[in-house]
Amino acid sequence: MTESDEGIRLQKVLAGAGIGSRRACEELIDAGRVEVDGRTVRTQGVRVDPAKAVIKVDGMRVTTAEAGLVYLALNKPRGVVSTMTDPQGRPSIGDYVENRRERLFHVGRLDVDTEGLILLTNDGELAHRLAHPSYGVLKTYVAEVNGPVARDVGRTLRDGVELDDGPVKADSFRVVDRAGGRVMLEIVLHEGRKHIVRRMLEAVGYPVQRLSRTYVGPVGLGDLRPGTTRKLTREEVGKLYRDVGL
Repeated sequence: MTESDEGIRLQKVLAGAGIGSRRACEELIDAGRVEVDGRTVRTQGVRVDPAKAVIKVDGMRVTTAEAGLVYLALNKPRGVVSTMTDPQGRPSIGDYVENRRERLFHVGRLDVDTEGLILLTNDGELAHRLAHPSYGVLKTYVAEVNGPVARDVGRTLRDGVELDDGPVKADSFRVVDRAGGRVMLEIVLHEGRKHIVRRMLEAVGYPVQRLSRTYVGPVGLGDLRPGTTRKLTREEVGKLYRDVGL
């Protein structure tokens, strides 16, 4: 019987996922720091199916190449619609991954005039949980408005403002830059109603001139250029799993 018929040795799976050398992974197992399907493994040579097993190191989920899962960050440019295809022929986020063989999902949406971070994956359960408001995954936005901005705006947004579809509160707010009449504001929210940031700021008297999403949970946009993608790191994927309870 081949190794694939019986499964693959756990230390080999961990090493292949980039956790460390085979020996270092054996030491993690000896130390009781590895879980498979919710049970701590301390025995060397245990075989697992890496496409199905839920493997964690120090409580952080590990994804394996054998599972065939893809996790990408895209810096969506302005003017691009947040769909994989567009019947009207407009530029869509699917255009940036059209050469990939996997069928990818976009996690949430950004309106056509908003740029910034969108996650793409073929991990349906993770995509669902990240997008569902009940899991409260934080999203960070940077908005450009015309200044000056009153000192009490942050308190007002954190206390909550009333919109036509109900109240909303900012989880955090700060001024990140001022230049002439321009002010850059950072707003963190755990919900994603349509045009929510634009509507919140308009409600307190500061219509948005430009808007970008810079973080989804622990994943940051960084210096990713508009219209380009990158693979998420193992640590980023593990933190996303942690944030949604997987």
